[in-house]
Amino acid sequence: MEQQINILVVEDDNDINQLLCRIIKKSNYVPQPAYSGTEAMIYLKKQEWDLVLLDLMLPGMAGEEILAEVRTEGSIPVIIISANSKQETKVNSLRSGADDFISKPFDVEEVSARIDSLLRRYNQINETPRSYQLTHKDIRIDLEAKTVYVNETYLTLTAREYAILVLLMQSPNKIFSKSNLFESVWNETFHGDDNTVNVHMSNLRNKLCKANPNEEYIETIWGMGYRLKS
Repeated sequence: MEQQINILVVEDDNDINQLLCRIIKKSNYVPQPAYSGTEAMIYLKKQEWDLVLLDLMLPGMAGEEILAEVRTEGSIPVIIISANSKQETKVNSLRSGADDFISKPFDVEEVSARIDSLLRRYNQINETPRSYQLTHKDIRIDLEAKTVYVNETYLTLTAREYAILVLLMQSPNKIFSKSNLFESVWNETFHGDDNTVNVHMSNLRNKLCKANPNEEYIETIWGMGYRLKS
């Protein structure tokens, strides 16, 4: 029997919340509406979620605070859907651990496609052989448990950051261009927007550096892309 996909929809506007729930149901996923930050936290503590759609301006508790709470718990995929479409807001959300950002007003088909894309990437990572591990220097990834340890320190990564690290470690000698990374991790055509890849790569590097400041794991090959540093 196919596993049920549960998606938490955190949006205080009733019409938008219901529209997002309809989009999710149409894709045969199960939505759970939440209309405030406080209500969202109750649902987050109550059960496991496969994905969270999160507005930023919420009563009770801001979306940024919820995102921070989600990230302390693990790597649940999070898509921000916000009317604040400023570049700074988008970048800050991605730096804080969001996997994707959609501006309001949004296109229904785009929301559906982005949900599918993120879940597909996340599920591909889940469907790896049992007890299969990747190692590089003092990085250790358990692909079954989706855990990452660096210098024996547990690392909390977003779904995108995790996917980038796995991709690099599966082909340690390959140079990945930004286009390679984007199309492999986001499952979308790359249109030359470097910012999304840059932000996620920067976040990943910062977390690796924090775990072991004396080691460098990812190098930039100027004009070409990124690869693991030997």
